[in-house]
Amino acid sequence: MDRTLNHTEKSNSKFKAISIAILLFALIAATYYYSVNNFLKKKGKAIDFHIVKVEKGNVRETLTASGNVIASSEVVINAPIKSEIEDVYLSTGAEVKTGDLILKLEQSYTSLEYERLEDELSLRKNNIEKLKLQFDKDLVDLEYQDQIKALELSELEAKLGDQDRLLKIGGATEEELEAAQLKLSIAKIEKLMLENELMFKRQVNSTDKDNLQLEYNIQQKRLKELGKKLQKASVKAINAGVITWINEDIGKTVNEGEPLVKIANLNRFEVEATTSDRNSKDLQIGLPVEVRIGKERLKGSISRILPEIINNTISFTIQLEEDNHQSLRLNLRAEIYIIIDEKTAILRAKRGAAL
Repeated sequence: MDRTLNHTEKSNSKFKAISIAILLFALIAATYYYSVNNFLKKKGKAIDFHIVKVEKGNVRETLTASGNVIASSEVVINAPIKSEIEDVYLSTGAEVKTGDLILKLEQSYTSLEYERLEDELSLRKNNIEKLKLQFDKDLVDLEYQDQIKALELSELEAKLGDQDRLLKIGGATEEELEAAQLKLSIAKIEKLMLENELMFKRQVNSTDKDNLQLEYNIQQKRLKELGKKLQKASVKAINAGVITWINEDIGKTVNEGEPLVKIANLNRFEVEATTSDRNSKDLQIGLPVEVRIGKERLKGSISRILPEIINNTISFTIQLEEDNHQSLRLNLRAEIYIIIDEKTAILRAKRGAAL
């Protein structure tokens, strides 16, 4: 027989239904979380983990660059004369000592030029001697003329005295006395002119002789200089080292001053490096640098920065602290690390695959 449920019974029934629903939802949520968590969780062995030790030390901020090892000093031998390359005795990479013959220039034209200048110098010397004799002769002639004029002056003074005495005794006229005085005055002036000409000639002759001697000395120096150039037509090493470049084109015409040979001193090295132009604002002369050649780590600093940017790169030179290190070889590639900042005594961990 049906009966009406009271309020308490209704509340208990509703509470049981809600509890069952909550328990059921919690069970479903727990099951889902456990399933998804196990599905997403990655399992691994201890060997799969990279474990590093945190230590206290220095950390650097660096810029990367690449470079080549070059000789710190290189001598360039230029062509002493315009000529053709006649013979080449050594090649690139050859070691040379001071005085070793490297190549030879054709020198027949220069020899002819030397002989021509030598003949001109001999002719000039003869002309100078001739002119000096002519100067001396002209000077002596003027001195003789001055002496003759002095004698004429003495004669005119004597005649004037005679005319004066004759005038007093009535043997001469006033006109004759005045004529004798006029001739004497003219003779005195001519004597002064000769003396002035003689003094001028002495000074001019001395200056002209000095100028002629100076021209002779200049020509003599030109001849001497050409003689030295002629000797240098046999190109020899001016210091010991290794030939890094040589013009081997036999028969090629080279102008005076054109490079023929480059000799590097391989006892001292430096590094020529390049980096991206994006790093140009951070580059400064004196910045410390680490140069890595294989397993070797060499310290250095930036000694020179080239002002121009070529192909989006900027070039600079590194001076090494150990510029004669045994690992250094000409044209050896090197990795460059420019140290722009450094922190000391901080905690650090070695970089792994993820960092």
